[in-house]
Amino acid sequence: MSRPRLLIDGDTLKLEEILQVSRHEVTVELAPEAAKRVQASRTLVDRVAAGDTPSYGINTGFGTLAEVRIDRKDLRDLQRNLILSHACGVGNPLPLPEARVLLLLRCNVLAKGFSGIRMETLGLAIDMLNRDVVPVVPERGSVGASGDLAPLAHLALVLIGEGEAFFEGVRMPSKQALEKAGLKPVVLEAKEGLTLINGTQAMCAVGTLTQLRAELLADVADIAGAMTVEGLLGSHKPFLPEIHAVRPHAGQKAVADHLRRILKGSELVETHVNCSKVQDPYSLRCIPQVHGSAREGLAFARRILEVEVNSGTDNPLVFADTESIISGGNFHGQPISLAMDVVAMSLTQLSSISERRVEQMVNPSLSGLPAFLAKNSGLNSGFMIAQVTAAALVAESRILSHPASVDSIPSSAGREDHVSMGMTAALKGRQVSEFARSCLAIEVLVAAQALDFRQPVKPGKGVLAAYELVRSKVPHMDRDRELHHDITAVTALVESGAIREAVRSATA
Repeated sequence: MSRPRLLIDGDTLKLEEILQVSRHEVTVELAPEAAKRVQASRTLVDRVAAGDTPSYGINTGFGTLAEVRIDRKDLRDLQRNLILSHACGVGNPLPLPEARVLLLLRCNVLAKGFSGIRMETLGLAIDMLNRDVVPVVPERGSVGASGDLAPLAHLALVLIGEGEAFFEGVRMPSKQALEKAGLKPVVLEAKEGLTLINGTQAMCAVGTLTQLRAELLADVADIAGAMTVEGLLGSHKPFLPEIHAVRPHAGQKAVADHLRRILKGSELVETHVNCSKVQDPYSLRCIPQVHGSAREGLAFARRILEVEVNSGTDNPLVFADTESIISGGNFHGQPISLAMDVVAMSLTQLSSISERRVEQMVNPSLSGLPAFLAKNSGLNSGFMIAQVTAAALVAESRILSHPASVDSIPSSAGREDHVSMGMTAALKGRQVSEFARSCLAIEVLVAAQALDFRQPVKPGKGVLAAYELVRSKVPHMDRDRELHHDITAVTALVESGAIREAVRSATA
C-alpha cells in the first residue's frame, strides 16, 4: 500500500509531519516551486565557480583556511576532502527515527533554495529517505558552532558512497546500502560539500522528537497527578477556575482545565467532603502551577523549533534574486541550545513533583494507606524501591539540567570563538525525557495500586480510563514480584500515547 505524500518546500514543514517521517510513514517529495528555487541558486554557484573571484566555500578553504584560494581543477577534491575530514563523530549512532529526521531536515533546508545544491544531489537525499537508506551518524562530536558539522558530514558520506548506512534497519557500508536500494552515489561539485554540513539539523532532529515526547509527557503528568489526587483522596478545590483566573498564566490555566476534565464525575471526592484535612501537600495542590510552568517552557521550545526547521542555516547563503553569495552566522545553534535546555528543565520539574507524589502514596504516615501499598507489609516490600528508582532518575535529571547553552568552548583556531553546544543540549534533553517517561510511568503504576484500595468507589472518568488501561496490562500487586516488568509495561503505554488517548476518549 502506498504511503501518503509529504511535499517539502523549506518553509512549511510541521513538527507533527517530522514525527511521521521518523516512523517512515510518508513519502517525501520536493515541491515544484522549491525545485525552481534550488535550480536558480545552483546556476549562480556554477557561474561563480567558473570565474576567478574568490568566494568562500566555493573556491576557497574553510573556517580558518578561508583565505586560501583553491584552483578550479581541485574544486571536486575540495568538497570531498571537506566531508571526509569533518566526519569525526564518536559514540553510538543516532537511533533510526532521529537519523531519518536529520536527513529530512537537511533536505528541507536545501529545498529553500539558498544553498546552491544541485538537483541531482538533493534528489539522491530524498530518494534515500523514501527507500529507507539511513546514514549511520555518531551522536557525539558537535559543538553547534558552524552548526552540526561532524554529524552532517557523516550524513554526507553516504551521498558520496562512503561511510555506513542502515538499509531497512540493517547496518552496512553505504555503497552496499545504496546499491540495494537501487541508488548511486554522486560526485560533489563546487560548494556542495559545505552546503551539506553547515546547519543545525542534528540538534533539531534530536530536539524535535524530544519536544514531541515532552508534550506527550506533559499531558501524562496531568493524568498521573489526577490519579494520585484520587488515590490519596485529595481535594479538587485547588483546580477551580476562579483560582487560576486571578493568576492567568496560560500553562497554569490549561493544566487546571485539564485536571477538572480528568476528575469530572468522581465519586471518590464525595467521600471526604467533610474530612478534617485543611490542605493537601504542594505536590497535589500546586499541580497547575508546577505543571503549568513546564508547559510554558515547552511552548517556548516549540516556537523556536517551528522556526528553525524551516530556516536557511547554510553559510554562505546563495541569493539568486540579487545574484549575491553572502557569509553570515545562521548556522549558529544558540536558539536550539537554549530551547533544549528549557525542555530539560521543564521535564525535570515534572519528574521531581511526580516523585514527591509517589512518596505521598507509599509513605503510610502521609497516605493513610498500607505501608508501601503492600498487603502484609514487612513480608512484602511493595512499591518501596519504585520510589527509590524515581528518586534516582530525578537526581540525575537535575544534574543534566545544568544548561549547555552557556557553556561555550572555542574551536577552529579561534575563528569559532563562541559556540552553542546545541547538540549537547539536545542529547541531554533526550535523556531527561526518557527519565521523565519512567518517572511518570512509576507514578501511574503506584497510583493504580492506591486506587485499588479505594474500590468499589469510582474515581473521575479520566482517571478511571487510565486506571482500567493500566489494569488491562498490569494486575494488582497482592504480593511482591519483579516490578521492572510492570514499569516497562506502563512505560510502553505512556510512550505510545495510549494513556493519553484513553483519557481523551473518556473525557471528550
